[in-house]
Order: sequence, then structure tokens, then C-alpha cells
Amino acid sequence: MKDLKLLVWLTQLGLSVAAPLACATLLSLWLYEGLGWGQWVLWVGIGFGILCAVEGLRSSLKLLRQISKTKEDPEPPPVCFNDHD
Repeated sequence: MKDLKLLVWLTQLGLSVAAPLACATLLSLWLYEGLGWGQWVLWVGIGFGILCAVEGLRSSLKLLRQISKTKEDPEPPPVCFNDHD
């Protein structure tokens, strides 16, 4: 079950990096070819896609680090009634 959760997180990481880059590139390609904008829109779209992909990678890795940190340091069990001094 743990391996399945890691596979889900790996898939999410890939999507959060690849999807913004692909969407921004396709949008800029449509603006270039479909609406006749200049070639500069391609470079702006690719640059924006790279920035969004880096941000998605950073936020996903931050979340994974936070999850792994909470798994390593479990909270102590609550004190039972019979365990009081």
C-alpha cells in the first residue's frame, strides 16, 4: 500500500511539472499560428511555462518533505489514566 501512495505522489509530481509547461507552450503556439502574433509570444510562453513548472516542482517537493518529516517523528502516545505518576 505504501508503494501505491508513492506512485501516486510520483505521478502528481510529474503532472505538476509537465502540465504547466505543455499548456503554456500550446497556448503560445496557438497565439502565434492562429492569431498571427509575433514569434516573441512563443518565447514568452515557453519562459512562463518553465517558471510555472519550477514552481510546481518546488511546491511538490516541499509537500513531500513535509509528509516524510511527519512520518519520521510520530507524536508520543497520549498518557493513559494508569500511567500518571
